[in-house]
Amino acid sequence: MCRLRPWVPASALQPQEDTDMLICKVVKPLVSTNRIADFEHKHLQVVLDGSTQTVAVDAVGCIPGDWVICVGSSAAREAAGSKSYPSDLTIVGIIDHWDPDAGKLPAASGGG
Repeated sequence: MCRLRPWVPASALQPQEDTDMLICKVVKPLVSTNRIADFEHKHLQVVLDGSTQTVAVDAVGCIPGDWVICVGSSAAREAAGSKSYPSDLTIVGIIDHWDPDAGKLPAASGGG
């Protein structure tokens, strides 16, 4: 499950030394034709963060259904191309093999 920090204006962000890498699932592309110039022509993806959908800049060319590695905060802006880039979540890698249920304990049986 991915953890996201609450949105804050870019002017209030402080550089962080500890940036988490998150695992999310790509749901679908997001098309936004009217956007600020700083967004350039970067692709956007809707990703699943646990049970919440959020938007990430796609720096690697993923497709719906892919499990991806995302970074947030200042690492997201840098991974998208610049420390001044307006991104709080950027996809930086596609996971080759991922079983989201691996390591979970089996459900207890109801018999008894």
